[in-house]
Amino acid sequence: MNRKIALITGGSRGLGRETALRLAESGVDTILTYHSRRDAADAVVAEIDARGGNAAALQLDTGDTASFAQFAAQVRELLQSRWQREHFDFLVNNAGIGVHAPLAETTEAQFDQLVNIHLKGVFFLTQTLLPVIADGGRIVNLSSGLARFTLPGYGAYAAMKGAVEVLSRYLAKELGARGIAVNSFAPGAIETDFGGGTVRDNQAVNDFIAAQTALGRVGLPEDIGGAIASLLSDDNRWINGQRIEASGGMFL
Repeated sequence: MNRKIALITGGSRGLGRETALRLAESGVDTILTYHSRRDAADAVVAEIDARGGNAAALQLDTGDTASFAQFAAQVRELLQSRWQREHFDFLVNNAGIGVHAPLAETTEAQFDQLVNIHLKGVFFLTQTLLPVIADGGRIVNLSSGLARFTLPGYGAYAAMKGAVEVLSRYLAKELGARGIAVNSFAPGAIETDFGGGTVRDNQAVNDFIAAQTALGRVGLPEDIGGAIASLLSDDNRWINGQRIEASGGMFL
């Protein structure tokens, strides 16, 4: 029986890395993308291979839609050469950046960068890869807890994630005929290097978030990687068109 294959954007670090490792534990192989850190991507591939999985890394700038057709061709070639397959099963649109600025000070360049990576990139990368996703597959689009609760300085970023949640529902509706389930997954504050590592490295910020979280701590990458892997399991095949938040109960 063929192993399932996931394509995870931004899989060389943070939540993408943890998701790839957790999927490997459940027998899912991975194609992960990286933006510039080939060494980090190779390290994740090596770790998956050491655990008995099969993984590969491809470079991708998710904010550059002009590169998507070539990237899809690379994915097809890799699937054929590595797995003797024409399709992969799971797409996890995870890659992203953080911009922290009040709305009154957010520049047009910052706004455009967020649009290109978090919305336009997700839309058109998914569109480009649809012929390569297997019928009965799954798509998970990363959102954020900030699309539900509000913290000053994250308005532009959160607006993109709110749009992704709407996009996910429409994808679920339109791809239902192919048996492809689509959900948005919204992490709360997690200790990673995202956004400069503020949540992880700034003790005052960490303490504040922990105090506002029902479970009394800030999230860890493994909290999220495991949850996404679970969402992609057969046990959760009937979850579709939903926004799922994993925040430990922030701002309840």
